Amino acid sequence: MEEQAKLGLGSVISVSGARASVRLLSGDPANNPAKMSDRTGGYDESRVTIGKLIAVRTPVSLVIGVVSSVSSDDGDVEDIQVGGRSAEIDFLGEIMHHGSPGAFFQRGVSEYPAIGDRMLALGTDDISLIHHISDGQTINVGRLQMDASVPAYINFDELLHKHFAILGTTGVGKSSTVALVLREILNKDSGLRVLLVDPHNEYGRCFGDMASVVSPNNLKLPFWLFNFEEIVDVIFRGRSGVEEETEILSDLIPIAKARFATASSGERVSLRKNTGSGYTPDTPVPYRISDLIELINERMGKLENRSSWMKYHSIIMRLEALGQDSRYAFMFDGIFVEDMMSKVIGELFRLPIDGQPITVMQLSGFPSEVVDSVVSVLCRMAFEVGLWSDGTVPVLVACEESHRYAPSDPNLGFAPTRRAISRIAKEGRKYNVFLGVITQRPADLDATILSQCSTVFAMRLANDRDQAIVRSAVPDAGESLIGMLASLGNREAIAFGEGVALPTKLRFADLAKEFLPRSQSEGHVRFEQTDSLDDRFVEAVIDRWRQSSTAIARSKSEMPTFDSRPPGGEQQHRSEELLSQEG
Repeated sequence: MEEQAKLGLGSVISVSGARASVRLLSGDPANNPAKMSDRTGGYDESRVTIGKLIAVRTPVSLVIGVVSSVSSDDGDVEDIQVGGRSAEIDFLGEIMHHGSPGAFFQRGVSEYPAIGDRMLALGTDDISLIHHISDGQTINVGRLQMDASVPAYINFDELLHKHFAILGTTGVGKSSTVALVLREILNKDSGLRVLLVDPHNEYGRCFGDMASVVSPNNLKLPFWLFNFEEIVDVIFRGRSGVEEETEILSDLIPIAKARFATASSGERVSLRKNTGSGYTPDTPVPYRISDLIELINERMGKLENRSSWMKYHSIIMRLEALGQDSRYAFMFDGIFVEDMMSKVIGELFRLPIDGQPITVMQLSGFPSEVVDSVVSVLCRMAFEVGLWSDGTVPVLVACEESHRYAPSDPNLGFAPTRRAISRIAKEGRKYNVFLGVITQRPADLDATILSQCSTVFAMRLANDRDQAIVRSAVPDAGESLIGMLASLGNREAIAFGEGVALPTKLRFADLAKEFLPRSQSEGHVRFEQTDSLDDRFVEAVIDRWRQSSTAIARSKSEMPTFDSRPPGGEQQHRSEELLSQEG
């Protein structure tokens, strides 16, 4: 190795501000198979290939660069043996005080190489020094691709506090990478809570006893926690609200909130309180759907022109339909409406943690038309918890398929969801609310949100638009690595940003089989010939199919029972009606 270092691999023939050209020596051991190390047994110092780290000695430091291209000058492969090869080197930084106990790596170049300086190979010790992270805690996510003996350490503080993104097309191991990174983050035992948005129900088993798995079957997310835009999206089933109807709702929802607050406190109802003074449609306090319907009926009864009844009647029909739809039981199914906001927040954001720091929110069981609203509520609440707790409750929101909820086209998606995620990206770090963006289509993700992610793991991306987005985010020193995006193997990535010492290619560690992501929504289907699929089987399938979209069996006259008043509330409600009529 010492002879190799003295001989060098080539000589510098030109230098610019960011790169150098090197003439490779004809005596390069890469041409001699007898001098090449076992490619499967560690780092092969002799091979000059794309992505390889090399060094150039200067009087004050060892300048580090990465090979961006290798070529034969005249295109004649046979001429390689007589020295007709050259390489382009992109500068990354330099090792100061090389060879001494105080050696360290720093980005940037203080003194550039001169013409004729020798290009040298780097050993494992030098590579470890270059990728060493001296400040803050680290997590180990795998191994460097160039030298499998060197761990791939990530700066934990920079990764978390400045947001991160995991990008990669379908089938490259992106989900298992997400599970690995989140497990390493949780193992730091830093008091962090993680909310993982799981659109395909595939992460439920990835975290063992550390996870609280939430689905429509066990979630209670009261409708009154939705802000006005979100509840309008629910009422109109994912479509734009009718302007005349939304105006009625914006007027009457605050009054319904005031009516509930007054009845709950046992105060005498006054006309002032019944106007909803002090409440807005966005205030997260309880109210009854039955009160809202009665308010709509009261206003409709005061109309002189009966032709205007239709818009009021339409709202009532929409509200009653929601109450009867079993798919919305997680929002409306309750014997009594009560203020359970603290309980909901405690369960979603693990307050207290109780040994389960991560909440896996499985979305595949929700009605598709309200998934965006649910994600909006979760992300908005995560930010509000951090804001109003003065950052004492650190929360990481990891959002799978982020491009769906915050698309690059402003005309697509649900605007409140985009704003909620964007707010975390822009302001969350001030309140210890962090964002992890996971997507297979970075070109379809809001560029503002992606730009706020200071650490990026770019896995294989075949689409030119996706590659261009990543290329625009990579520092100049690592741009040559982006050319590898289309040819990366499974579980390989180009990592760059604040969380790593310098842009590098790495391979993520393997997860134990029991922790690998696997969709729980897909059946364990075996494609076998069988005679057991008879008429009864088909009827059972049809019954389950129908039940998934069948409303709760109850008449419209029973509608108020899904948010009934507690005992003693009936007399209070009659008093409200009398005062309203007197007014």
